[in-house]
Amino acid sequence: MILATDVYYYEKSAKAVGMLLEWEGSEEIEILVAEIPGVEFGEYAPGEFYKRELPCLLELLKQVDLKAIDGIVVDGHIYAGGPDKPGLGARLYEALGEKIPVIGVAKSSFRGNGETVVEVFRGKSKNPLYVSALGIPKERAAAWIQNMKGEHRMPVLLKKLDGLTRGNII
Repeated sequence: MILATDVYYYEKSAKAVGMLLEWEGSEEIEILVAEIPGVEFGEYAPGEFYKRELPCLLELLKQVDLKAIDGIVVDGHIYAGGPDKPGLGARLYEALGEKIPVIGVAKSSFRGNGETVVEVFRGKSKNPLYVSALGIPKERAAAWIQNMKGEHRMPVLLKKLDGLTRGNII
């Protein structure tokens, strides 16, 4: 079972959403939500996204039996500019004792990440997803994302997760 995650920010709070799913499934198994007060949206600083997002994900993970999870998908990169610059995914992998694979799925590239990502083209999209991983080979993670249900760039369940996180009903 996989846990796909996403976080949405309000002015002074955040909502972290997790979706338990099987890689090749077309329906989620369970939706988890954590409301996190006191989170400042603030200005985005390249390479420091994890400072805001990681505490929200760790709060969400309190609801999950981590022994039942084969991997965690994050909306973002594993590295923030190369293998020597840990980003959100690497920080989460470390926080979990390097026991659960973490897969990063990003919609945009990050300068310096060329060797740490696999570009995945899905459907008829000319724009790739940028897939990275720790705990499993990035090529295996890319194949899993490639084979997820859906005909478009973003797999159906990851698109649904994004909508749930933002409060949209899909």
